[in-house]
Amino acid sequence: MAPLVNEFKNNSDFFTTRICITAQHREMLDQVLDFFDIEPDYDLDLMKPGQNLYSLTATIIESLKPVLEDFGPDYVFVHGDTTTTMAGSIASFYYGAKVCHIEAGLRTNNKLSPFPEEINRQVTGRICDYHFAPTETSKNNLLKENIEKDSILVTGNTVIDALFHSVSRVENLSNNTIESLKSLTGKYKEVILVTGHRRENHGAGFERICNALLEISNKTPDCVIIYPVHLNPKVQEPVNRILKDQKNIVLIDPLSYPEFVWLMNRSKIIITDSGGVQEEAPSLGKPVLVMRDTTERPEAVDAGTVLLVGTDKDLIVNESLDLLSNSERFEKMSKLHNPYGDGKACKRIVNFIKNLN
Repeated sequence: MAPLVNEFKNNSDFFTTRICITAQHREMLDQVLDFFDIEPDYDLDLMKPGQNLYSLTATIIESLKPVLEDFGPDYVFVHGDTTTTMAGSIASFYYGAKVCHIEAGLRTNNKLSPFPEEINRQVTGRICDYHFAPTETSKNNLLKENIEKDSILVTGNTVIDALFHSVSRVENLSNNTIESLKSLTGKYKEVILVTGHRRENHGAGFERICNALLEISNKTPDCVIIYPVHLNPKVQEPVNRILKDQKNIVLIDPLSYPEFVWLMNRSKIIITDSGGVQEEAPSLGKPVLVMRDTTERPEAVDAGTVLLVGTDKDLIVNESLDLLSNSERFEKMSKLHNPYGDGKACKRIVNFIKNLN
């Protein structure tokens, strides 16, 4: 959303723009705001320890009411598939604003995978007035749900706009974390980047993932696995129990956005269950193994830039080792076209809204 915010602010003669954050992911949010020079107008700071989806959803809707009444927006933009997105759409609908969905139309059509994101985005899709779909596949998903064709615009994904803006900046960025990563990665032939946090993988899934990473590390002593570990205790426990103190596995705290972009760019391959990484990594020429059984981003699977491996231990190990050793396969996968955009999504969105008025 950051590049879209800045694109609207670049058109301040036409739009008055206000930023409201719920701070659903506070530890990741603040450094992104700083990196993109964005200062929120409304910071609801809603997260509490031990909070559940019931209370979070209700609190977001209640807390947005005075914000909407204070500013009186004509359009409210929400992004993706978080609980903030779904609840923000409901609140904006109650208020009477036109609701606009960035990254619209992604579907697995399995309400439990991912949970709760699939239902979050489906509910949002029913409420929204305008749908900014990243790909033709996403557009077709919406058309199958009887969304009006004229309300859908294929834009590419704004995450690619953000990435293109960031890559050049992080090359010259230096802080303690990046200097430490440079020192660490310089000791090894290749870097494998891992991220994992999905609820559907909690429990047995993470046990299999961790055992797969352990086997990969044992078979590739000249490579280093770097794993920024999500703060959720259900992720921390198995990861630390199985992978801590392994010679060529480095467990680190979650990285800031620019640090993560730097590490993606430095990596050979990426193993993840993240949605956004499936879109970002191909733009950097990085093959991605996706630790999920389904994905709402089938375009990358069809294009060959990502491969679904689920939480199957042997599949994760075998595909990782093959990509590390099979240079012909690696080169082919890394040079395929990224189906998610050209970095101009935000301009298309802003021009669309301009033409409505």
